[in-house]
Amino acid sequence: MLLGLAVAVVVFIAALWPVYIRPQVDRPAKADAVLVLGGAHDGREQLALRLAHEGYAPRVLFSNPYETSPLLNRICHGGYSFEVICFDPSPRTTRGEGRRLAQLAAANGWRRVIVITFTPHISRARYILGKCWGGELVMLDPRPRLSVARWAYDYAYQSVGYIKAFAEDC
Repeated sequence: MLLGLAVAVVVFIAALWPVYIRPQVDRPAKADAVLVLGGAHDGREQLALRLAHEGYAPRVLFSNPYETSPLLNRICHGGYSFEVICFDPSPRTTRGEGRRLAQLAAANGWRRVIVITFTPHISRARYILGKCWGGELVMLDPRPRLSVARWAYDYAYQSVGYIKAFAEDC
């Protein structure tokens, strides 16, 4: 029984390794916008600002579902040479972020968007955002260092999130 459980855990981890540990991460490319998905302040905001500063996109969208975030408050009210748009997604999930992306892209004729999130979320975010919007998604991450406990948590969390995403439309 215990051996069977151990084998099942190893198979689960191995099967999802390319989804969570080594997902398809793209190279930066010129885009209509950079979208930063809400989550930990793990370098994603800085990566987005750097990409816009380097000319990859004329605007950066920050999903801001936080009640108070000094970092995002500074970013959302800072003066940049590119446009910064901060929004509170509805619902406060990747699906809400996808809905807002689809609205903005349709209103502005966008065809390609760089999306920044963290490594374990990339594959699921690509799936959900792709359900909401048919444009090209260039997925990047800031490559944060995650503990073994955090990886274990994200294996479970992202897997449950995938099940939920399969059952929902955008």
